[in-house]
This record gives sequence, structure tokens and C-alpha cells, in this order.
Amino acid sequence: METRTRKDNARARRGDTAKPAPAKTAGKTPAKTQAKAPAKTQTKAPAKRGRPRKPEKQMKISFLGGLNEIGKNMTVFEFEDDMFILDCGLEFPDSDMPGVDLVLADFTYVTRNADKIRGVVITHGHEDHIGGLSYLLKEVNVPVYATRLTAGLIMGKLKEAGIDRTSVINVIKPGDVVHLGGISVEAIHVNHSIPDSIGVAIKCAAATIVHTGDFKIDSTPIDGEIIDLARFAALGREGVTCLMMDSTNAERPGFTESEKKVGGSLEHIFNLAGDKRVIVATFASNIHRVQQIIDISEKLGRKVALSGRSLENVVAVASELGYLKVPEGIIITLDEVRRYTDDRITLITTGSQGEPMSALSRMATCDHRKVQITPNDAVIISATPIPGNEKTVGKVVDDLLKLGAEVFYSQMYDVHVSGHARQEELKLILGILKPRFFIPVHGERKHLSANAALGESVGIPSKNIILADNGTQITLSKSAIKADATVPAGRVFVDGYGVGDVGNIILRDRKRLSEDGLVAVSIVADPVNGMIITGPVMESRGFVYVKDAEELFDDAEELVIDIFERYTRNGRFDIPSIKNHIRDDVSRFMYERTKRSPIVVPIIIEM
Repeated sequence: METRTRKDNARARRGDTAKPAPAKTAGKTPAKTQAKAPAKTQTKAPAKRGRPRKPEKQMKISFLGGLNEIGKNMTVFEFEDDMFILDCGLEFPDSDMPGVDLVLADFTYVTRNADKIRGVVITHGHEDHIGGLSYLLKEVNVPVYATRLTAGLIMGKLKEAGIDRTSVINVIKPGDVVHLGGISVEAIHVNHSIPDSIGVAIKCAAATIVHTGDFKIDSTPIDGEIIDLARFAALGREGVTCLMMDSTNAERPGFTESEKKVGGSLEHIFNLAGDKRVIVATFASNIHRVQQIIDISEKLGRKVALSGRSLENVVAVASELGYLKVPEGIIITLDEVRRYTDDRITLITTGSQGEPMSALSRMATCDHRKVQITPNDAVIISATPIPGNEKTVGKVVDDLLKLGAEVFYSQMYDVHVSGHARQEELKLILGILKPRFFIPVHGERKHLSANAALGESVGIPSKNIILADNGTQITLSKSAIKADATVPAGRVFVDGYGVGDVGNIILRDRKRLSEDGLVAVSIVADPVNGMIITGPVMESRGFVYVKDAEELFDDAEELVIDIFERYTRNGRFDIPSIKNHIRDDVSRFMYERTKRSPIVVPIIIEM
């Protein structure tokens, strides 16, 4: 007989058909309960606390150049056994590098990992991004990926280096994706002061990185191609692990002006010049600027001549590839300039940064073979001095004014706009990409720091922002970033045909020579008896004029004789030791008497 409890009746009234739990039997478990007990035990998930988490995949980013400086941009990206290089630029020497022609990044880390390098991707055709490529490809021959104009400029450099036939240059366009082992690199169109500039989206199993390259947001670009903000926004929606962004103008508020603004200013100055010859100095690679100068010249009936090898090369390549529209017959040679009156001539030249050997500097010092500055010249310096070049640019302006020329420069007129984004543009990119981590790149420390502050202002935690230096290696995953290692990084000097054979010791000696000069001490000696046959004879170069310092050199000669006799007694004749003592003691003597430290060069000839 079935017994129903009050709870059973309540279930029946609710329509609950679930069977009641079996009655408990003292001392014995019913058969059904015994059968289900093991199954119930198996459904419990085992505890996971002790199980180790699978480590995240990681990408390494190594900076070989471009940080805490302006120039020689070069970065290596590494994922598992695949590596690629982004840009390979150079830097021009400054005043503390006498005799140096160019400065390159140190390629040691690349050559050590040559078997892992899958290629080099170039963001645009400026020297600080392509200038070191011909030197790199001589050591590591890997494929290069660049847009059409950039590839054309690179080929010209490779031909000069004699490696154009052995190098592989692949032309890409915005939207293309290059697969480099386990890493993919997508090209994204950006605006800059040279056409065909790109940023890149770098993807692998470890992370998605966006690198802007050098860029600005120009809503009215000369070529009509605005930066691809839509693609950047799409990447932001997909998720960006890390942003690496141009810092050059991070200190400057607002937006960078459009290149078209310069065209109006240039045309105004051309009209002010009237019947004068117009000379415009600008960056050789600023093709948009050159295009506007040519257009204004055509409108005013002027012919255009070019001065400067780099400018001639860039114009030739850009014209051939269709990036520069040059009307038939408007370009003439410098030799043809004399056939026209001044009011029918525009001369475009290099030297906007006051470089000592540039065409404009040679004109200003009356050292140019084909162009002489006269009071009937209007000179436009269509560039802003790069930090550190203000003094050299100022000297060129002064020299031109002394020759009677009228000079227009950026402090007077809007004859230059930057190719780099300012704060509002940088914040816009940060806002649409919404990166988890942020690495400011391309600039001196003050620029990098200002860019980092912008990152914090839009909500990126300071712990997620890395201020790196050349030689820093960053490890990046989807959830973490850290600067935990270093790689070889430094400056390699190019002097003539020599690459890397000029080091800090040689530069130090050159600086000493330029500051304190040299004293040569010559002795002819008998090695058998250790006696001086002739000398010592002392010569000075860049130190003091010998005839005006006879007493000084007489005393120095007596010191040398004393040193020689002291260290040749008892049959000793150790030439290296004697030279060292002469070098040290004469140098000390000269400093005590003159407070100058010339380089002392002892020369001992055995006879």
C-alpha cells in the first residue's frame, strides 16, 4: 500500500510529476541507489587549480635605430623562427663626427640571425628609412618589399652600389598582405611628405601590431589619396595588441597643415619676386613640393632647372613612374639657364638644411660652378631646420643676404609644412585603434615622452606604455609587454669607401686634431750604441707656429733627448717603449706650458 505524504499531495496539485526520493532504509542502501552512486561521482569535474597554464606565444621587437634620435630607423620583428626588418635608414653626421659621410645602424643582430630573416619591408622612400639598405643587402641578401615609388628610389641606390642584379625588390601596394613565415604584414596607405608612404599591420599568433610609419592626416593631399582611416578603424575593432606610432611632432598641439597651404604661399612669393630669378631650396624627396613649384613656374611662364644630384635622381624616378607631372620642355639644364632672363627662371636646389657640401651652401659661399648669387635673386628656403641644424641654416641665410639676395624662410612665410602628425592627429589614431599596449617610436627622447603622455591622456595605463632605446628588445604577448633584453645596437660610420673602420677612438683623435693639433717628433738613431744621429726635429700642425714658439720647442727637444738617453742606457734599445715615453712626457710638457693637448707622434728611424 502506497503512503502519500502532505508534500506528495502538494506536488500532485502543482502538476509536478517528479518521483519522490526513495525512502531511507536504516543500515542498507536500495539497489537503484547503489547503481547510480558511481555515475554521480564521475560527473564531478576534477580540480584545475594545480594544472599549469599553457604559456602564451610571444613576439620579440628589437630596435636597432630610430629611438632617441632622428634617423637610421630600423626595427626587427621576430616570431618563433621567423624574423623580418622594418626599414633600414641612415643618419647624417653632426659636428662631433669630423670626416664621417654617413651613419648606419649596427647590423650585428641581423647578420647573426641571417638564416631567420624573411625579408625587409620599407614604409617610404626617405633616406632615414632606405639609406642603409644597400649596405645591409651586401651582408644579408634578403627580399625587399616596398611600394612602387619607394622601390624605384631603392633601385637607384642599389645600382650605385653595384648590387641591383643580385637583389630582389618586390613591389607592393596598400591593401597587400605579405607573408613572411609565420608573420603577415599588411600595407596601409598614409599621408606623408613623399608619395606612396605606408603604415603596416603586423600579425602573428602572438599579437597584432600596428606601426604607423611616418605619417600625418592630410584631408587635401596633393595626390588626392587621403590616409586610410577606415582600415585603421577596422583594425581597432578587430583588436590591436600594440601600437607603434610616429613621435616627431608629438610636442606640437593641433593638426599639421595640408601641403596645399604651401602652394599658396609659394605662389605669393613668386609674384613678389617679379622679374627676379627664383631659387627654391627644399628636400630632394619632397615630390609634392617639387610638383607645386613646377606648376607655379608653368603658370608664370618660367623654365625650371635642377641643382643637386639627389634632387635630379628623385625627379627622374618620380617622373618616369608618373608620380610627378612635368610639362614637356619645362625642365632645362643649368647650362641652359644663361639663355633666359632672370624673370623666366626657377631654380630648385638641395641644401635646405644648410649641409656644407649641398648646392645651396656652395651658392652662398660663391663655390658653385654654374650658379652665382646676385641681388636679382629671390631665394626661398622651403623647409624647417631639423633640430641641430638651426645654426648651419642661419649661416647660409646670412651668406645669401651678404651677396644681396632676398631670402624667404619659414619664420617669415608659410613656405613649409611638416609631414608628421601633431597631437590631435596622434590622439585620433590612438582613439580609433584602441591598443592595449603602446610604444612611441621615431624621435628624440622628448618626442617619445610627449607621445607617451598622449597615450596616457586617452586612457592607456602607464604600465602598458614602453619608452625604449636603441638596443632594447621587447617581448610582447596578447596579455603582457616587457623590455627584458638587449641586442647589439650602435652607430657604424661610413667614411669614403670604409664602412665601420672609423670608430670612437679615431673620432676622438680627429676631434683632438681639430682642437689642439699635432706635434711630430723625428729622430734618427744608431740601434747598436743607442745614440742619436740626427734630431730630434719637431714639427707642428694646427698646434702653434714653430717660429713664434722657438723657446717652447727648444725645451721640448731637450726633454726628448733626456728621455732617449735615459731609456737607452745599459744597451737597451726598446723602440716601442721609448716612443711611449716620448708621447706621454712631451704631451704632459706641452699641456703644462700651453694648456693644450696636441697629439704627439714620435718617429724613430734606425740607421
